[in-house]
Amino acid sequence: MQALVSIHDLMPHTMERVERILDWLKERSVPPVTLLVVPGRPWQPGQIERLRELAALGHQLAAHGWHHETTPRRLYHRIHATLISRNVAEHLDLDSRGILELMQRSNNWFVENDLPAPDFYVPPAWALGPINQTDLAEVPFQLIETTRGLIYPARKAGPENKDSRFQKLPLTGYEADTALREFFLRRWNAAQAKTARRKNLPLRISIHPDDLDLRIADQIGQQIKDVEAFLPYSGKASRV
Repeated sequence: MQALVSIHDLMPHTMERVERILDWLKERSVPPVTLLVVPGRPWQPGQIERLRELAALGHQLAAHGWHHETTPRRLYHRIHATLISRNVAEHLDLDSRGILELMQRSNNWFVENDLPAPDFYVPPAWALGPINQTDLAEVPFQLIETTRGLIYPARKAGPENKDSRFQKLPLTGYEADTALREFFLRRWNAAQAKTARRKNLPLRISIHPDDLDLRIADQIGQQIKDVEAFLPYSGKASRV
């Protein structure tokens, strides 16, 4: 089985936990992974320098929303927050133009802080929200991840202009902080890994800062162990 590994929610107050996960992965011979950085937090110069160091070590820095926090207002968002995302799906509070502006601001933060400009974006809780195709064509990213898979946005101009492409890929998650989430996620993750093997697709293994201390940390270890080849999140490598 092949896998794409990402660590979510890299923020100033989660850096120590993310570094612990990186050490844990390194002990298991996992190569550099994708780190989902939340820009709109109170980053200190030393922490930004550490991001530069991680990028120099081969870890891909991806943009992950702006604040990674919101107050659900709309009915759909409130239902989504209750069942899935809690208070992090900030895209769901915005209209199409607002989502585009947030994504542009997220990208600009990396450039302004002398970090590699990310070509990969993951909305918090994988909830892209109601962005239309016109605005999607203006995002400064080559690749966007959602719950169902990967989006390759279209480009408006130039001879290579094509429609947006979508690639469905299985996804695992391990934020099992309640018995109900443990019950659901153990079965979900097992089914997703089975799909990856049956369809010969890479499994997206997504790890959050507290996952090694939660209820299904053993499943992370087993699914990492089952991987035969680790792939990077990039436009070419993930197109299978």
